[in-house]
Amino acid sequence: MSEPEAAGSAVEPGETEPEASGDAEVSEPQGPPPEPLLAPREGVPGVSVSRYEIASAAERLASGTGPFAVDAERASGFRYSNRAYLVQIRRAGAGTVLIDPVSHGGDSLEVMAPIAQTLATDEWVLHAADQDLPCLAEIGMRPAALYDTELAGRLANLDRVNLAAMVQQLLGLQLTKGHGAADWSKRPLPDDWLNYAALDVEVLGELRDAIAAVLEEQGKSEWARQEFEFLRTFEGAPTRRDRWRRTSGIHKVRNPQALAAVRELWTARDQIARRRDIAPGRILPDSAIINAATVNPDTAEKLTALPIFGGSKQRRSAQVWLDALARARETDDPPSASDSSNGPPPASRWARRKPEAAARLEAARAGLTALSQRVSVPVENLLSPELDRRLCWDWEPAGTEDTAAAVEEFLRASAARQWQRELTVAPLADALSIPAP
Repeated sequence: MSEPEAAGSAVEPGETEPEASGDAEVSEPQGPPPEPLLAPREGVPGVSVSRYEIASAAERLASGTGPFAVDAERASGFRYSNRAYLVQIRRAGAGTVLIDPVSHGGDSLEVMAPIAQTLATDEWVLHAADQDLPCLAEIGMRPAALYDTELAGRLANLDRVNLAAMVQQLLGLQLTKGHGAADWSKRPLPDDWLNYAALDVEVLGELRDAIAAVLEEQGKSEWARQEFEFLRTFEGAPTRRDRWRRTSGIHKVRNPQALAAVRELWTARDQIARRRDIAPGRILPDSAIINAATVNPDTAEKLTALPIFGGSKQRRSAQVWLDALARARETDDPPSASDSSNGPPPASRWARRKPEAAARLEAARAGLTALSQRVSVPVENLLSPELDRRLCWDWEPAGTEDTAAAVEEFLRASAARQWQRELTVAPLADALSIPAP
């Protein structure tokens, strides 16, 4: 954890400790106990920091063969940015390298270019690739081909798909709980953290081969190939305009004036967090935003009487939050309780607002659940629940329309993969064809 800023630093909101986030527990193994994997086979490599060290690491990786096992460590919960603070790479015949991508000022892209060029020559193996690909792209690293072992585990319908559980189940090895939730922006990085980081890629290549064999046996290799290619080439949707609506607990706030207060407090916090590169929750927890927006104090005495705001750091920052609350009271455009840009309403409201859509959704969910059980793939991997809801809510039947063709076109336009369309069009078309209640 990084050291707190000096007490007399800016008259800005103080920081609060992030909630603890432990690694998921692994279920008890069946049969012989797993072999503990406590340290990398060749030992923990030193961190490549300088331009020369990083270029040498790239040459070493180029001398190996086969896919690259890749991982990245961020400082989520500590920093505003989602940048990579450590990159781990392993390749057969080359061993493991640990790269510091942040100690180069504005030259990170140039310094990391040799690594990016080397890694562009073969497949990457990642676990939960969607978490790491964005921060790796920021430093110029993009895969030419991709294999995601976590996603493969989901398609194989494994009960547990975190890295430790899959390594234990498929390789008979036990990864100890580590430092995944640590502040990886800390320098220097402790030795035990580096040991943990190196172990994250130590057997990733072997895990890839093991889960690939399972998928081949299940006849799902092509499904996986399509999923990995979609993930590799996916470009995220534009950032949601009203991000403040994601504030935890906002469902309790219905009054437009109070919602305006949430918006202003969230915006003030976000601006400070971005400027200082500190996780917003360490500036002010969501719970405090909701509380202040609901109570709406108009004096420092009233504000600091609330939980969180009574702490010494928050007392020094009281005026920041009072100004935000004042802006909310003065606004001529308070937000509505509904977010019209966020697609269909919650499904729990459909029966009252659009009963025919509720009936379609119930039938679609039943059909997809039956399909899931038949092909042994989780429902959410067969089709995005959001697509299912959008289709059932927006569907407008026409007398002469080919329902299956319309569903196929909708799914294709929504980037559903071919294997998903081949499986789900029929049950969805059946669900859309049920008579209105």
